[in-house]
Amino acid sequence: MNYRHAFHAGNHADVLKHVVLLALCDALTAKPAPCFVLDTHAGRGLYKLDGESAQKTGEARDGIARLVAEGPRDPALQRYLTAVRACRQQHGAQSYPGSPWLLAHALREQDRIAACELLPEEAAVLADTFARDSRVAVHARDGYAAIKAMLPPKHRATKFARGLVLVDPPYEAQLDEFDIAIKALREGVARWPQGMFALWYPIKQGRALQSFQRKAAAIEAKSALVLELLVRPDDSPLRMNGSGMLILNAPWQLDVAMRPALAALQAALGETGAASRVAWLKSPA
Repeated sequence: MNYRHAFHAGNHADVLKHVVLLALCDALTAKPAPCFVLDTHAGRGLYKLDGESAQKTGEARDGIARLVAEGPRDPALQRYLTAVRACRQQHGAQSYPGSPWLLAHALREQDRIAACELLPEEAAVLADTFARDSRVAVHARDGYAAIKAMLPPKHRATKFARGLVLVDPPYEAQLDEFDIAIKALREGVARWPQGMFALWYPIKQGRALQSFQRKAAAIEAKSALVLELLVRPDDSPLRMNGSGMLILNAPWQLDVAMRPALAALQAALGETGAASRVAWLKSPA
C-alpha cells in the first residue's frame, strides 16, 4: 500500500483521522499551558480536491463530500466540518485541510508545531504554506527519526509538559510498517511519557491487526485506545475497508465523545456491513 496524501485527501480515512485530531487538539487547549505537536508524516498540509491526484481516485466523494451533504449533528463532526469550511473560505471551495493546517487552525499563539515531511517536493509546498506562521516549523526529514531527535520537546526557554505526536505513515512497507511504528511509539513514550501519541492505520482485514494491537497494549503508556471506522466489511486484503486511530495516553473521556461520533460516521459514510469500534487495549488507571 502506498498511501500518498494527495491521492486520498478527504476520503473516509481522512475524515476519521481529522475528527479525532481536532478532538485531541481541543483537549490540549482546554488548559492554558502551551503545548507542542509533532506531525511526523505531514504531507503538503493543504490539498485541492479538483486537482489531478484527487480527481484520479475520486475518494473525497465518499468521504468529506458525503459528510457535508449529510450535515450530521454530532458535536465532534460539526467541529470538524466547521474547520473544513474555514479552510475553504481561506483557500477556495475545493480545498481540503491536511493535518498541519488543522493543527495550525486549532492551536493557539503560545503553542508550537513541528511538521516533518521526507519527500522534497511535498516539504517545499508545506514550508511555503506556513512561511508566515512562526508557530510552525517545517522539517524536511524522516518523521520516525524525528521522534527520537525532537522529544522531549523544547522551544527556547519553554519545556512542554503537554502535547501530541501524530504518526500518519504511508504504509509502503505493508504490514511491516506496523512494527516500525510500534518501535517508534515505544521510543517516543519512553522519551516523553506525558505526551499523547496518535497513530493512524489502514484496515483491510481486521484479523491481521491482532498482533499489532497486542504490541500496542504492551507499550509503557498510561492507556491505549483504538477508534476504528469500517465503511464496508473487512473481508478483502486488496482494498482499504476502513481505518483506525491508536491513541496512547488518551485524554479524559475521549472514548465517550468518539463513540457517538463514530456511529454517526458509520451511518453517513458506510455501505452494507459497515461498523465502528471504540475499545481500550489498556484502560487508564
